[in-house]
Amino acid sequence: MSSKTAQELALPVGVTLDRFIMLSQSAFPYATGELSQLLRDIALAGKIINREINRAGLVDIAGGNGTENVQGENQQKLDIVANIRFIRALKNGGEVCAILSEEDEDIIHTGNDQGKYVVAMDPLDGSSNIDVNVSIGTIFSIYRRVTPTGTAATMEDFLQGGRKQIAAGYILYGSSTMLVFSTGEDVNGFTLDQSLGEFILSHKNICSPKSGNIFSVNEGNYYSYLESVQKYLDNCKRKGFSARYIGSLVGDFHRNLLKGGIYLYPSTKKDPKGKLRLLYECYPLAFLAEKSGGKASDGFGAILDIIPTSGHQRSPIFVGSAAMVEEAVKP
Repeated sequence: MSSKTAQELALPVGVTLDRFIMLSQSAFPYATGELSQLLRDIALAGKIINREINRAGLVDIAGGNGTENVQGENQQKLDIVANIRFIRALKNGGEVCAILSEEDEDIIHTGNDQGKYVVAMDPLDGSSNIDVNVSIGTIFSIYRRVTPTGTAATMEDFLQGGRKQIAAGYILYGSSTMLVFSTGEDVNGFTLDQSLGEFILSHKNICSPKSGNIFSVNEGNYYSYLESVQKYLDNCKRKGFSARYIGSLVGDFHRNLLKGGIYLYPSTKKDPKGKLRLLYECYPLAFLAEKSGGKASDGFGAILDIIPTSGHQRSPIFVGSAAMVEEAVKP
């Protein structure tokens, strides 16, 4: 065996998610073990969805299902599969008393009324891109329940506001599968090692660049945006910024988080209150943006300061590098 091969074999595998959680336990807001287990349950569900996505073309679970979700959007087959997988993993984990999902109108009670946490989630964001093999993702937000332990959770547990999140993150299914989350301190990313079946720490303490030269927006809606948004986009073009829009929220956010940029989904004439859901899309990404040094606004103030009134509430969003968001929402 050559010395180079021996050295390569001797390289450390890296810090696994489980080991990271164990080493970081004391930094968690609630270092009792339940939150650690909950994050493991989410990671497990992510591994299962990763497998389903990779074999979608072989087992006829790609494409539309012919039904609509509570949002009035066409459901893809994998939307339903992902929803079932995540609900099952969170029920079996025992730490979650209730779930709010994009795919269901009402709260999903897990039967674990002793559970201390609730989870709001978009099980599979960007699922319309599955058929064309574009990155998609899962977004999640975790709250410590406010209703008494041992009772059935209510919507009050979910409508605490973005500042009350104790953890949030996303799983990106792309050329590699990544879990990115924060428990209120820094933001860390873990890449799934397919050969080991383990998430390995690959992006430690992610810091969003203060500015960038990427803007991500659906320019097909340009003439439906407010004049101030049109002016900002025109200014981006005059500066020679790069337009990068996948149409997959997690994919666009992840790129801008690492490279510097802004993601915009402003209000339009068709959707004056915005298109993205506040609790399980805007709040989690705003949480990550702020914890990594970026910003997130609805055009008037910080996303995390919005007072929620309903489970499937929508909001405009400007999120990404701090300087770019400040410029975009400037009066």
